[in-house]
Amino acid sequence: MPPKVFVSRIIPDAGLDLVKAACDADIWPETMPPAYEVLTERVRGVEGILCNLNDRIDGALMDAAGPQLKVISQMAVGYDNIDVRAAHERGIPVGNTPGVLTDATADLAFALLLASARRIVESVEYIRAGQWRTWEPKALLGGDLNGATLGLIGLGRIGQAVARRASGFDMRVIAYSPRGKPEEAAKQGVTLVSLEQLLRESDYVSIHVPLNESTRGMIGREALAMMKPSAILINTARGPIVDQKALFEAVRDGVIGGAGLDVTDPEPIPLDDPILTLPNITVVPHIGSASQRTRDKMARMAAENLLAGVEGQPLPNQVRV
Repeated sequence: MPPKVFVSRIIPDAGLDLVKAACDADIWPETMPPAYEVLTERVRGVEGILCNLNDRIDGALMDAAGPQLKVISQMAVGYDNIDVRAAHERGIPVGNTPGVLTDATADLAFALLLASARRIVESVEYIRAGQWRTWEPKALLGGDLNGATLGLIGLGRIGQAVARRASGFDMRVIAYSPRGKPEEAAKQGVTLVSLEQLLRESDYVSIHVPLNESTRGMIGREALAMMKPSAILINTARGPIVDQKALFEAVRDGVIGGAGLDVTDPEPIPLDDPILTLPNITVVPHIGSASQRTRDKMARMAAENLLAGVEGQPLPNQVRV
C-alpha cells in the first residue's frame, strides 16, 4: 500500500507529480488554505504532511494525525508556522526548502528598493489619474542608489545576494549580523555595524532575518525614529518583524520616507489597512519566490523531503532544533 499523505495546497507539477506517483495523496483543491479545524481532520491517519506557510502545524494537530505520522514537509524556507520542537519531541522530522529561493527573493527585494526609490507605482497612478500633462522639473523626484548606503538586517544567503546586487549600483553596504564575521563580510564588500548605526546611516534598510521571538517587532517606533527622514524600509522576510502600525505612522508623519513590503501582518493585508492609503508605501502579495523556476524547485524539494520521510530515510533538507 502506498503511504497516505496530505498536501495542503496544489503545488507546481514538478513536485506534485512525484507525490502522486509514490503516495496515496489527499490534495486540498481550494485556492484558500484549509481552516485549522479542517486541516486537523484531513491529516488523521496520514504518514506525511506537505504544508505551506499559511498552515498552523502544532503539537495538537500532530497528535490528531496519529502516531503513524512520519514527516512534515514545508514548501518554504521559513517554518515559523510549525512547532518544530513539538515535532522533535514526537520524533517527526520537519523539512523545508532552503537556498532555492535566494536569488528570486533578492531580486524582489531589489525591485522593491528601486520601485520605492524612483516612485514607480506612484508614477503609474499619476498617469492613470490623468495628472501627466507635461514634463515637470520637480515632479515625482525620487532617491538615487549610486553612492547611497544600503543597510542589511541579516547577512544570510538572501542578504548576501542583495549585497551583490547593490555592488552593481556602487552602493555602500553595511549590515547588522550578530553572528557574522567581519572578515568574511569584508570579502563581500560589506561592513558589519550595530543595529543602531545601521538605522542611523542607511538610506535604504532591507530586512533579511527569520521571524522568531528575538526579531518579532524589532522594527518598531524606536527603531524607525533612528532612521533618516528620507530613508526607505524594505521587508521581504516576515511581516511581524515590523510593527505595521508604527510603520504607517512613521511614513505618514515623515519620520521615514517610505517602504516597500512583500510581507505584511496579517497576510493577506486587509483592504482597509491604512498602510494602503499611503502612496509612498508599495505593497505586493508575498511574491518573493514567485518565479516559475524557483517555485518548481521548491515543490520538488518539498516532495523529496516528504517521500524520504515516509520511507524512513533522512530528509535531504531537514530543519534542526
